[in-house]
Amino acid sequence: MGVLVCGVVVLTLICQSHSLDGATNPLHRFKRYQESASSEPNDCTTRTRQPMVLSKSGNFSLDVRMPGVSPTASDTYLCVAVPVPTTRDAYIVDFEPHASMDTAHHMLLYGCGIPVSTTNYWDCGSVKGTCEDEASIMYAWARNAPPTRLPPDVGFKVGGKSRITYFVLQIHYGDVHAFSDHHRDCSGLTLRMTSKPQPFIAGMYLMMSVTTVILPGNKVTNADVACTYNSYPIYPFAFRTHTHKLGQVVSGYRIRDGKWTLIGRQTPQLPQAFYPATKGINVKYGDTLAARCVFTGEGRTTKTYIGGTSDDEMCNFYMMYYMESRHAAPFQECMEDGSKELFQNIPPEANVPITVPPEMMMHNMMHSAGAPSTPEHQDDMALLQPKREEEEVLDQEYHLEEVTDWPESPLQLGQVSGLALDSDDNLVIFHRGDHQWGVNSFDNSGKYQQQSLGPIQQSTILVVDPVKGSVLKASGRNMFYLPHGITTDKDNNYWVTDVALHQVFKLSSDGRDKPLVVLGEAFEPGSDKEHFCKPTDVAVDPVTGNVYVSDGYCNARILKFSPEGKYLSHWGAGSSDRRRRVQFRIPHSLVFLPDRRELCVADRENGRIQCFVAESGEFVKEIKKQEFGGEVFAISYAPVHGGLIYAVNGESAYGRSAPLKGFVINYSTKEILDDFSPENAQEFGMPHDIVVTKDGRVFVGDAATDSVLKFSSDKAEHRSVKKGGIEVQEIEETETIIQTRLKPQHRVEVAVAKVQIPVATQQKTAEPVQEQPQKPQQQEDDKEKTLAKQSAQGVSPAVITTLLLIPLVVVISIGVLIRYRKNRMYGDGCEVKLEQTSSGGILGKLRGKAAGGLNLGNFFATHKGYTRQGFDRLSTEGSDQEKDDDNDTDSENEEYSAPPPPVGPSSSS
Repeated sequence: MGVLVCGVVVLTLICQSHSLDGATNPLHRFKRYQESASSEPNDCTTRTRQPMVLSKSGNFSLDVRMPGVSPTASDTYLCVAVPVPTTRDAYIVDFEPHASMDTAHHMLLYGCGIPVSTTNYWDCGSVKGTCEDEASIMYAWARNAPPTRLPPDVGFKVGGKSRITYFVLQIHYGDVHAFSDHHRDCSGLTLRMTSKPQPFIAGMYLMMSVTTVILPGNKVTNADVACTYNSYPIYPFAFRTHTHKLGQVVSGYRIRDGKWTLIGRQTPQLPQAFYPATKGINVKYGDTLAARCVFTGEGRTTKTYIGGTSDDEMCNFYMMYYMESRHAAPFQECMEDGSKELFQNIPPEANVPITVPPEMMMHNMMHSAGAPSTPEHQDDMALLQPKREEEEVLDQEYHLEEVTDWPESPLQLGQVSGLALDSDDNLVIFHRGDHQWGVNSFDNSGKYQQQSLGPIQQSTILVVDPVKGSVLKASGRNMFYLPHGITTDKDNNYWVTDVALHQVFKLSSDGRDKPLVVLGEAFEPGSDKEHFCKPTDVAVDPVTGNVYVSDGYCNARILKFSPEGKYLSHWGAGSSDRRRRVQFRIPHSLVFLPDRRELCVADRENGRIQCFVAESGEFVKEIKKQEFGGEVFAISYAPVHGGLIYAVNGESAYGRSAPLKGFVINYSTKEILDDFSPENAQEFGMPHDIVVTKDGRVFVGDAATDSVLKFSSDKAEHRSVKKGGIEVQEIEETETIIQTRLKPQHRVEVAVAKVQIPVATQQKTAEPVQEQPQKPQQQEDDKEKTLAKQSAQGVSPAVITTLLLIPLVVVISIGVLIRYRKNRMYGDGCEVKLEQTSSGGILGKLRGKAAGGLNLGNFFATHKGYTRQGFDRLSTEGSDQEKDDDNDTDSENEEYSAPPPPVGPSSSS
């Protein structure tokens, strides 16, 4: 009987193991890659069968190689996708190439979420490209470049929250004669990776000119690029220059307080590797990054434009940097033309071409570090150690959750249309009382149809204690018909809009309901300087006092007024934008960014956030996410951590709705850092406005449920969060009492009981134990004697049962041990003792890929005369498909090489 039971158990464990491996183990994607990689019989493919090398320290290696290919035409581009073998955070610290320049012209490694194919290699020189989503370059190789090692504590982040779930290897096979013997190629590289969190994350900053025109015969044409840096500090450690045949020299600089500091300068006619950047340099918020490319038009008979063919030109300055992991943005870009005034002060060196003798060019191509080996360059071979500054950081466990016991007493509200904060961080609520916006509220011309109802008699403006939710004061009786937006100025005055009245009001917060300023004509919609049509919101510049009004449901525009209400200007999306973006479709919410002097707009029906220079209305950036689902109702802003935008979405009438949520967005990278929604299976009805306090608490006004919800990351505020009907605190107290009042020999039984009994019944089980008095020692001794006697009487059945159970317990223990060791080795099925990280924290998402990366394929496809061939392969580079010839040195433009790190740290400027 015992043997039979053991056999059944063993068979069950084996079946379970195989089932889990196939269903829940993330390595099943990786195994599919291996099977695909070795599907064609060839000697070199055997090297791809064991691509991961595991170690006890959490370090591992991953081989990314071609699966035995044999190209039949020159200038063939082939790609293969390899899944990141972990669902948690991992970091690439070394790149080791396995290729020869006799076979491969260059290799590129991309990271993305959705590759073009996951089943086999494909031709990625066509319109297919590399990735369905945005591709990010992570590594490049050419001309027998050596391995690349990043500085200590620095790594490219993949897996986890990085949104990079696949590597795509692209190889350009330049000369097909290398395959005249019909051999199969398995070129590729080994990624040295670690699960140990790296305090510094590597990234790439690209400065690129897109407007330069090189006139034929001109001896010198300059292409200047410059942008203000608006994010957390970065530490450049390597740079790379790129042009085509006409480029003479490319230089990159940091400008701080009017002083130009060189980041790197090189001729693009050398192998375009990554060379060491200037030691000790950093880039901080408010600095300007600038680059100049010097071209010559001599020898050309026609104009030369920026483009993707070998007859076009490019002006690129790449800067490889690291930054603290909590702030990491792995890709940033700058494509703004630099002003003539700024570049009048550029150092003269930027204008001096670098002459490279042919012998030095060949020497550099073969040099192990990819840089000149002369003595004066030896010190430049060391990469920089990051400067560790004390900076404000985001809590890794930060996540907004609803405070379900707020307010302590219910608030009597109508449709909540607007929220604001006064100077004391008290919450200001603007609601509609007993009025509602319905289908019959307006006619087709926008005129209000329910004037006969009279104004709202209740107090429409409530000042509420943000901690307890009690009403501190109330105002706004008999003034409004359909309240909409509200904000406060530096003097705590209220600026409000009423869509029925088509007006904007400035009210004092002292309780007097007499308006201080009135804009617009009551009940008269219009589109001139004196009229609005259903204005939605107001924002106030705290420095100048200028007032911005979003107008709104009928007029797609933003109007600017003086503090006294004098019209100054207005704009709509695209009016001051060179790219002529789509016009607003209900600019619904405004927020002023005081640290950036910008105004951001929630463009509701376009499902996007757009930001403008407040003074001029010039377009700055757009944030549009699939998670918004087509609608963005309201936004707020906090200047902490480099700038955080808070937003709420809404249901779309165009079939693109997404779950209704609140979002926390990194202004600089456009990444969604956190999302939140009500607890306990509740849902938002119509989240209509949002505000965030100085200490990070968030309030959302819901127009459908006539309520205001509070969210906080402070766990102490979530006192009513329960498990199984019993509060967490009660469970902990019950367990403590059970463990302290029972005798030691009973603790194992109690522990088993706690596992078997539902949580909701534990309190009932514990109560008799708590009230049970301690028995006298004599009674305890008698009980033990009785138990011993009963055991002696049943010894034979007990012995038999024990003999049967021992093998079963042993087998189960072995099985559990095997599963435990397997989980420890692979984590969620693929990891090497990866350390636990927060799955919901902002920190992980801050390390993610920057959104909105440049896609040269889309850019050049829209310009007549340019070809998009090959541009879909890479979002930051487009010239690597150029053919080699005897006079073209651009063939080395994908060499990637960085020197080894130094022993000690270095200081920053």
